[in-house]
Amino acid sequence: MNPIETPITAAVHPLEPLSAEEIARATGTLRTERDLGPSWRFVFVLLHEPRRAAADWSSGESVPREAFVVLRDRESRGTYEALVSLTDDRVVWFQRKSGVQAQITFEEFMQCEQVVRSDPRWQEAMRARGVEDFSLCMIDPWAASHTMPDDHPDERRILRPLTWVQSEPGDNGYARPVEGLICVVDCDAMAVVEVIDHGIVPFPPRAGNYVPDLMTRAGNVPAFTALRDDVRPIEITQPEGASFTVDGHAVSWQKWRVRISFNAKEGLVLHDIGYEDGGRVRPIISRASLSEMYVPYGDPAPTHAFKNVFDMGEYGLGWLANPLTLGCDCLGEIRYFDGVVNDQDGQPVTIPNAVCMHEEDAGIGWKHTNFHTEEVEVRRLRRLVISTIVTVGNYEYGYFWYLYTDGTIEYEVKLTGVISTGAVAPGQRPRHGTLVAPGLYGPHHQHFFCVRLDMAVDGVQNTVVEVDSEPLPPGPDNPLGTAWVTKRTELRTESEAQRIIDPLRARTWRIENPNVRNTVGDPVAYNLIPGENVLPMAEADSVQGRRAGFAAKHLWVTPYAEGERFAAGDYPNQHPGGSGLPEFTAADRPVADTDLVVWYTFGAHHVVRPEDWPVMPATHIGFRLKPSGFFDGNPALDMPRSAAHHCHG
Repeated sequence: MNPIETPITAAVHPLEPLSAEEIARATGTLRTERDLGPSWRFVFVLLHEPRRAAADWSSGESVPREAFVVLRDRESRGTYEALVSLTDDRVVWFQRKSGVQAQITFEEFMQCEQVVRSDPRWQEAMRARGVEDFSLCMIDPWAASHTMPDDHPDERRILRPLTWVQSEPGDNGYARPVEGLICVVDCDAMAVVEVIDHGIVPFPPRAGNYVPDLMTRAGNVPAFTALRDDVRPIEITQPEGASFTVDGHAVSWQKWRVRISFNAKEGLVLHDIGYEDGGRVRPIISRASLSEMYVPYGDPAPTHAFKNVFDMGEYGLGWLANPLTLGCDCLGEIRYFDGVVNDQDGQPVTIPNAVCMHEEDAGIGWKHTNFHTEEVEVRRLRRLVISTIVTVGNYEYGYFWYLYTDGTIEYEVKLTGVISTGAVAPGQRPRHGTLVAPGLYGPHHQHFFCVRLDMAVDGVQNTVVEVDSEPLPPGPDNPLGTAWVTKRTELRTESEAQRIIDPLRARTWRIENPNVRNTVGDPVAYNLIPGENVLPMAEADSVQGRRAGFAAKHLWVTPYAEGERFAAGDYPNQHPGGSGLPEFTAADRPVADTDLVVWYTFGAHHVVRPEDWPVMPATHIGFRLKPSGFFDGNPALDMPRSAAHHCHG
């Protein structure tokens, strides 16, 4: 049956992710109405989210369903957007976007590798390095950046793939980088347009495998003899099952309410985060999502100088999600959610177990020992974990949202995988990286993550207040030199609300609702507490600085506006810079006591260690949102005592 012949009539929640049938319906409608031929490729098919309709929706109500579609036409070399009504089976609008390049697709990833391997100039460069078996060559299609005038999105659609060489099938090819060899691939023509060889650097001599069967080979770095034999099992059991309930994508856990969604570009998204208090669910965040992920390298060597990658804006994260595995990626009583994305023909593709949800014990929640009576009260802290893991080339990124029984919300990114390596001549040491094995180094680089928080702390009229802790000057108010106070600065405009962290003043940002007061008369609030962080090392007017303006500040606040969802803009691929948050905030709009969005950027500073090779131990980075006057007391006071029989000696 033709999918466009059967209208969708069932009432579903407006934020329910697109189903496989809906993706097929949207692309089928587009192909039919616009007479799209084989040169038209589907980049993303995403739910067009009706924000206010979702907030006001009640069960059984039918809300129009729409799909937002990004397309690439190789023939006209254009990027296009379309809105398709799934309710009426029609194209609402269809337009070409000038001056932008759509994200790189899986199809282009795979075709790029094949065209490079078949190119005579590349083959000649590999033979000059003693490589004859091209099937052992590993080609990573790196985004092109914007390092030359004809890199502009109006000029051509390109990738700059790099090459590594395995010593045998299954070997970790990142141990043998082809330093100095860069290709330029035209993705519309799918042809190599340039091969640049900066000279031969010998392959590093040692293997760098991490799979047990290969690690035992001679010369592996680090040296390996056998797996540990003293690791005893740890079992996570919940004899009565999990504490959460799931209705479609709506989740209830303890006093938390949240809706989970997933799409091909952003991956995991949370909606309508609220906490039940006093018999009602109090809203906290309307929508929480990663809005961009940016990885700039600090090595000016030719093979690495162009590396400044926007993993969401240049590739997209959802379609790169891993199918998660019980006992490896997640432990305990697990509830999985599949992710439905699209291929370049517009057909639906299901990623099984793309999102994992489970509960974890998180240590002591609160405790007090009354030394007068020796009475002890202690309660455990528990958290709900909602996670997804993506593979972007050589790196893995785990994205974890935690909801705690004490009202805390935490976001954590776990970085692992394999570093993108470089080679140096024997006896040399890299200036802009760290040797991890003889002749092999990891270039200095950084990872920046910008999370977009569409706030709704007890309603949508919110204000952000910066709070610093400051010592008082010596004098009558500070006779012993020990007194300090907290200083409040209300951020009233977009320019005032571009801030950086200050750990020496314990700087935090309160997202307050000035119209709702707690029991002591203060505005209810959630406090954004920074974790580990850094600023970009690149100059503001450099290629990297211009393209990732959002990373120059840790905090941005904007009034809610349709279409402002991504910190580096909708299409950073090959873009010269200036879009996204710098463009959004140019008008310096008011942000106090309004429907606002908080953007928080945090960076992982990676000076590579030998211990990061051959596969990197997970690095953890993120931030917390803690209730600060949102409740009238400890919200975990009602946690029951733990049963002692769970412990044994």
